[in-house]
Amino acid sequence: MLSISGKSRKTCDGLTRRELLTAGGAGLLGLTVPKLMQAEELKIPFKEGKAKSVIFLFLFGGPSQFETFDLKPEAPSEIRGPFQHIDSRTPGLLISEHLPKLANISDKFNVIRTMNHSFNDHSGGGHYIQTGHRWHVNIGAGFSATPQDWPSMGSVTEYLVQQAPGGMDRTLPSYAVLPNRLGRLQESGQYIRPGEYAGWLGQPYNPLTTKIEKRSEKDNPYWRDCSDEELSFRIQGLSPEIPISTIRRRVSLLNQFEKMKKKFDKNEIDVYDKFRKRAMALITSDNTRSALDIQKESAKTRDQYGRHLFGQSCLMARRLVGAGVRFVTVHYDCVDGYGWDSHQNSKDVQHKLLPTFDQGCSALLADLEQRGMLDETLVVAMGEMGRTPVGNKNWGRGHWSSLFPALIAGAGIQGGATYGESDRKGTRVISNPVKPEDLAATIYQSLGINPHMILQDNFGRPVPLVEGNPVKALFS
Repeated sequence: MLSISGKSRKTCDGLTRRELLTAGGAGLLGLTVPKLMQAEELKIPFKEGKAKSVIFLFLFGGPSQFETFDLKPEAPSEIRGPFQHIDSRTPGLLISEHLPKLANISDKFNVIRTMNHSFNDHSGGGHYIQTGHRWHVNIGAGFSATPQDWPSMGSVTEYLVQQAPGGMDRTLPSYAVLPNRLGRLQESGQYIRPGEYAGWLGQPYNPLTTKIEKRSEKDNPYWRDCSDEELSFRIQGLSPEIPISTIRRRVSLLNQFEKMKKKFDKNEIDVYDKFRKRAMALITSDNTRSALDIQKESAKTRDQYGRHLFGQSCLMARRLVGAGVRFVTVHYDCVDGYGWDSHQNSKDVQHKLLPTFDQGCSALLADLEQRGMLDETLVVAMGEMGRTPVGNKNWGRGHWSSLFPALIAGAGIQGGATYGESDRKGTRVISNPVKPEDLAATIYQSLGINPHMILQDNFGRPVPLVEGNPVKALFS
């Protein structure tokens, strides 16, 4: 007997999941469950979406709600912290004094004040936010990605594009991660943080990931100057010294060994072929290399985004979606002891993190609007958790996943508004809670992907894409 937990929902053909699975299990009309699932998923994606692309600004480490978008000026001093609030263009929205550029354009975005979940851990929270599913690893039991992880929203997007007619012929990825994989700039890169990968969906749907080198421990790339000579976005694992002609010759050489594939079974051959073709198409594509050449931008535009790694990564995200990439994740990772995980000595949040985020994010929104791209690009900026209401003696805050904010803009999102309400001490949600499942469902729906469609996991079991519900009130 086949069953899926959760509420019964209608498919695009009017069938419930239970009815669809029953029909598939009975083999009606010669259709197996996998064939039914594949038929459904190929009919749904991207047809009704308001967003052609998504830019996901992931502020890993957990920015404080009290120092960003949910200030509590009437709370006791040990809760409200040392930052002052400023007014914004949005009625009732007080913003940190260190986010003046975003306060001045708050009419372009909506603030969800009531993000929350119970996975009070960086790796688990990072996976949860980027996939819409809880991590299978217990809190504190692991840090790195595993093949059993749920696929990221970007990987699902890549998968659906590749399954569609002509999807494998694209010379640009549908999913990209900037400027490095999550965790690469942390603690010598020993952790490969989960959340951004395809997990059980399969390696062919992992993102195209760029790589930025750090010149020295003292030369922190997040807020150092990024001149033309200092900054380049290179595909992870592709040496810049190898010319395209050499790569193409090697591809030709590989093709001479096609007969060796007979040693493998058909499934292994199919997976190998799909992965190889995608990888070769991307690294030899002039379109990909052109999109990644940030020096094509004017000095004025680069200055507007900020000559720091986050600002330039936001600019690169705009270049990629403009070229046709569907989903771009920009990691604002912590590095060299600095970061959003501000347990103590939070002066770096004030002097480094907030100003660079303010400049990069505001420039991105303004630039997208000026180019006529904001109406078809969904922008999300958030961390994986918030911070404790009461700070510590060394001026810092602990983990607090019970309440944290998210900025969301573009693709029909109602700007100049807020969603949800927290209590006066910033400890819990009072109204309109939003879980990671709900945010994922909102993003999928914006792209035109049915959030309740069925996928098959690596054991061939049918599973719902996500169990949350889109937050329809965010849209105008």
